Parts: sequence; structure tokens; C-alpha cells
Amino acid sequence: MAVAFTAEDRGRITASLLDTAEELFATQGLKKTSLEELVAPSGIAKGSFYAFYDSKEALYKDVMIRRAPLVARRLAEPLSRPPGTEALAALMRAATEVLTGDPFYRRLLTHPDELEAVARRVGPEEVARVTPHLVQPLIRYFAQGQADGVIVPGVPPEILVGVVRTAGLVVLNRDRFGADYEQVLDATIDALARGLTA
Repeated sequence: MAVAFTAEDRGRITASLLDTAEELFATQGLKKTSLEELVAPSGIAKGSFYAFYDSKEALYKDVMIRRAPLVARRLAEPLSRPPGTEALAALMRAATEVLTGDPFYRRLLTHPDELEAVARRVGPEEVARVTPHLVQPLIRYFAQGQADGVIVPGVPPEILVGVVRTAGLVVLNRDRFGADYEQVLDATIDALARGLTA
């Protein structure tokens, strides 16, 4: 017999599932996280999970959407500055701090297969609901900088977002740089920031 949940129960259980999923997906990943682990803190049976989510991937997507505004807030200060070398460097430093300080997004970027699995299951349009929080502000920023003649022209803003993301590759490969990591990261960010300005 199906369990009927009150609105209050649904809210509490959904919040518990999101909190648990955020922690487990960040530490174990999508595949290794079991339904049993996800539902245990909420006190529901494994079968009751499907009264809340169609799949683990749908829950993963909701964690991404819930986390996106938190990450966007970390980028807001650099994006409030007029485009230029210093502002671009600050933006990249803020983005790399997300990678070092946010285990969920670090996992997401280091395991693109998980994002692909989520997109296959829930659809790319659902995954794209994260875009307005993270990608669109960057695209607008670069487009405005190009219109102002400050950021290199002739490169689509979407591509410039990808260029900025390359600084994250240094963070994700920090073990390869050893004691020189901080200097390599700073030099990479500075070089990219100078190269992006007209």
C-alpha cells in the first residue's frame, strides 16, 4: 500500500533527500550512492523514494539547481566590476575558489560522465536550468565587455566562458604542480586575464 505524505512531510523529506544527496554525490558520486543511503536519514523506505523523485539522476539535477545560486553569489562581486584585466583575474580566482571549496561542483567537473548520465536520464533541457545562474551572467559580462571595447572582439562570449574555465584545470590538476601550484595558478590566471583584454 502506498504511503500518503502530508505537505509538511513532503517538504521535510525532500529537504532531507537533497541534503543527503549533496553530501553523498560529492563524496561517492552518482553510481556508488545507493537508494538505501539516500533515504536512510529521511526515515522513508527505499520504495518511497519514487514518490519524490523518478530517479537518482533527477535528484542529482535538483541538487545542481539548488547549489547554482550559491555558486553564482561567489562570482557576483567580480561580475559587478567593469570588465578589465583585474576584474577578469578576480573572476577566475573566484571560480577557482569554488572548485577548491565546493566539493559538489568539484566532483561535477572532475567526473563529467555523471553530468552526462544525468542529462541522458532527465534531459539536457532540465540540466540547462543551471545555466541562468552560472553561465548566462558570464556570457552577458563578456558581451558587454566586447561592446565596450575592453574584451577581445571576434570571439563568441560562450567561447570566452570556456577560456575562463581553463583556469580550473590547474586546480583540478594541482598535484602535478607540487610546491609550485599557487604560482602556476596565479601566472595562468594573470596570463588569461591579459590575453582576454583588448
